[in-house]
Amino acid sequence: MKNLKKNFNQIKHIGVVGCSSEGAALCYKTICTESGKYLGEHAHPEISMHTHSLARYVEYLDSNDLQRVGDLMLSSADKLKSQGACFLICPDNTIHQAFDYVIERSPLPWLHIADSVIAEATIKGYRKLGLLGTRWLVESDVYPSKLEAANIGYLRPPKKAVERIGQLIMGELVTGVFRQETVQYFQDTINNLKQDGCDAVVLGCTEIPLIIDDSNSGLPTLNSNHLLAEAAIKEAIVAS
Repeated sequence: MKNLKKNFNQIKHIGVVGCSSEGAALCYKTICTESGKYLGEHAHPEISMHTHSLARYVEYLDSNDLQRVGDLMLSSADKLKSQGACFLICPDNTIHQAFDYVIERSPLPWLHIADSVIAEATIKGYRKLGLLGTRWLVESDVYPSKLEAANIGYLRPPKKAVERIGQLIMGELVTGVFRQETVQYFQDTINNLKQDGCDAVVLGCTEIPLIIDDSNSGLPTLNSNHLLAEAAIKEAIVAS
């Protein structure tokens, strides 16, 4: 522990741009708990977080105003830079739709959540991924363009399932409501993706891991929240 304390100033400060409380809190907790594997018991990088009201993000997503989504993210980025953050992550897949707009204007570098997921899929050798998340996310190009570049196939659930999962995420999961009927609906959707040839499923909403993981999923899961947190830890340590 003496060497760890001596070198702590060399570890990069992580800035977390939050969106929903459940997703942001889970990411924060994961960074804190998983860092011990690399830094020793109870140790983790310095972390700062900023979140605008989720209602503001929802308003701009509903109106497809990605510039305003990006402006909220940039506002958080400015605040986190003033707190001493060295780089940024966002534990919310959906608002990564504004990532290109944000990265060109950001005061700090970012890690992209989909890059973390695709890196893990490549390591595991998965060839066709099912996409789960909000309607905004699943219908977007956040994952498809990067998966195509990595030569990995993907499949969206049927439109009815996309709509229902989006309702369950925004009506229940982001507010900390976890019902067995909702778990079952996600499981059924994953089983259908398996029947359609998927060999893994992207938990592309950072609240989904609160109810679905490898223990109750019909397909191996790619937990975007956990994978982003791990990538942030490694960036903070290795790049320091």
